[in-house]
Amino acid sequence: MPEQTELMQNDATTAQEPYLDKSDPLYIKVQEALDMVRPYLQSDGGDAELIGIRADKSVDLRLVGACGSCPMSTMTLRAGVEQAIKRAVPEVTRVEAIM
Repeated sequence: MPEQTELMQNDATTAQEPYLDKSDPLYIKVQEALDMVRPYLQSDGGDAELIGIRADKSVDLRLVGACGSCPMSTMTLRAGVEQAIKRAVPEVTRVEAIM
């Protein structure tokens, strides 16, 4: 019986996951767009990691390093990262920073 309980818990965890499967072609496109702006973030001591893409095509990112604590991070996210991703991947509806 423990195997069945474990399987049910794994299914429940997977069902609650709000993100598209990482094998979705959208992940590659978004990652490539993020890779285009990454050098600019890194030149200021920051970076961004892709957390996931939701079914509504919104992208969750985590700003790390200097970007995580910078008072201008919202502007960087909206004017820089979000615009670059949306330009390269028009299907994306918005980009949100996850803490």
